[in-house]
Amino acid sequence: MAARRRRDGFVPDFDPAFGDRPLADAVHDIVIGRWQGVRDLLRATGADWPLRTHRLRLLAHAAAGSSAVEAWRAAEPGSPDAEVLRAATEVVRVFHQAIESGRRAALDQGRLDATVLACLRAADAEPDDPMPWVSLLTVARLYETGVPRRELRGWWDELRRRDPHNIEGHVQLLRYHSARWHGTHGRMYDFARDAAGAAPPGSPLPVLVQIARVEEYRHVTEGATGPAPVRDFGRHWHHELAVTEVRRTWDRWIGGRGRGPAAPEEMGELNYLTHAACYAGLADEARQLFGLLGRQAARVPWSYTGPASKEFLRWRAQVRATS
Repeated sequence: MAARRRRDGFVPDFDPAFGDRPLADAVHDIVIGRWQGVRDLLRATGADWPLRTHRLRLLAHAAAGSSAVEAWRAAEPGSPDAEVLRAATEVVRVFHQAIESGRRAALDQGRLDATVLACLRAADAEPDDPMPWVSLLTVARLYETGVPRRELRGWWDELRRRDPHNIEGHVQLLRYHSARWHGTHGRMYDFARDAAGAAPPGSPLPVLVQIARVEEYRHVTEGATGPAPVRDFGRHWHHELAVTEVRRTWDRWIGGRGRGPAAPEEMGELNYLTHAACYAGLADEARQLFGLLGRQAARVPWSYTGPASKEFLRWRAQVRATS
């Protein structure tokens, strides 16, 4: 594989901005302690909710280890964008704390409640923005016994009023319903298939079914004792239902999205579908999906079935060799 990589000069790019250069520049601003570029980026993004959600997620991860968002709020205390980013950043920070303390084991209830309040303040500051509700659906997983059903349903309804096909919000609720958190494999798949069936042509929502399959695989392989090697995982991805569902996602999403290049906010989900098509043995579909991806690779889900770069390169070479 190393020889093939040298011959064609191809190296996957695991940049989490997925080629979104203005976003990468704003992340760099955060790293060096500046917030003005972030303000300008979010202002320019406007109400393009898929792009805005993608950008806010990455900005929040960058801001979690800095004081940039606090500096912005201090300088412009009335900025709705600063409130929305601050809420998303607090969610990232509380997840970092959960990881350090063993997921939910030592989390302070007061810290979780404060994060929820930050999200609700952001929703009040920017009433049309779906992102505060995405943030709420994300942090809900960290409550030891989950969130009361009525409250969770209320957050979900608020998100869907603003952006009914918001992929990130759907992914977060899917994970909430998974066996790793507060549900079961069955409940997770029911949610994914219902959302996929109601999605309009060209929407990425059908890929929720493939994301659910990755979540199930992760839960089974990691278990309660941490990651463990799995010697035979082919059937998980290659049985009749799994293959049929990859084809269905292809038809509904890729068949309905037109022929234009993939946008940065699509790249994460495209990696999930490409991974699933490879393991389902659908070489034609996988080859076209690699064409849409170009060099834009995501570590998840490739890293769940091997070293991410090797997996991406191995499958890309394999499906290209069948053309």
